[in-house]
Amino acid sequence: MVRLSDTGTSETDAAPKALPGDGLREGIVDLLRNALGEGLVDTHLVPNDDLWVRVDRSVWRHTGEVLAADGFDYFCFLSAIDWLPSPWGRGEDDPDDPPPERSTEIVQGVAGGETRFQLLARLNDVRRHVGVTLKCDLPDDDLVVDSWVPLFAGANWHERETHEMFGIGFAGHPDLRNMYLPGDFEGYPLRKDFPLLARMVKPWPGIVDVEPMPALEEEEETDTAEGDTKGDESS
Repeated sequence: MVRLSDTGTSETDAAPKALPGDGLREGIVDLLRNALGEGLVDTHLVPNDDLWVRVDRSVWRHTGEVLAADGFDYFCFLSAIDWLPSPWGRGEDDPDDPPPERSTEIVQGVAGGETRFQLLARLNDVRRHVGVTLKCDLPDDDLVVDSWVPLFAGANWHERETHEMFGIGFAGHPDLRNMYLPGDFEGYPLRKDFPLLARMVKPWPGIVDVEPMPALEEEEETDTAEGDTKGDESS
């Protein structure tokens, strides 16, 4: 029995500490859950830090609409990620060393995932100082999702870039022309299985084109000059 005046507690008597809550971000999750239903696939909330939400492709645009109506009117970015481990290895690996063993397992990161390709976007509410990162699984055989251009004008070139680099289509986008590559370019350079031929011909410069540090160059020049001087004196 522990007296009321006793400030000491045993390990068995001590109650577990409650984690700090985050009513703001928890409210955003509740808002999306009520608006999207089963379209809300998964969430990851770090209290008083950040929020990630994964939604079904069918509610991608609706998610943007719900958040825009809730005050998320600052569009930060939209892009994609290919979670496939590169079959070509890493360009920064030393070509003289045997290739290291790597896992071929696809791991989709925070809030999980079920597909190789995922769409990502970030929206901020600048009044409440809160942001949310949105994720959406895209099947390999149907890389198309509704455009956010009708909601956020800034999404225009982000979707164009994502289409050009990953091959993801955006239904309802006004003009998905390439911005960087020729119109007849074949392939999608940011897919992990796209071969970077320049790196196959010449490995990453940080490995092979090693230049001496300036201090070493100065020391070598000083040593050479001193050697020349001694040689002149001896002659």
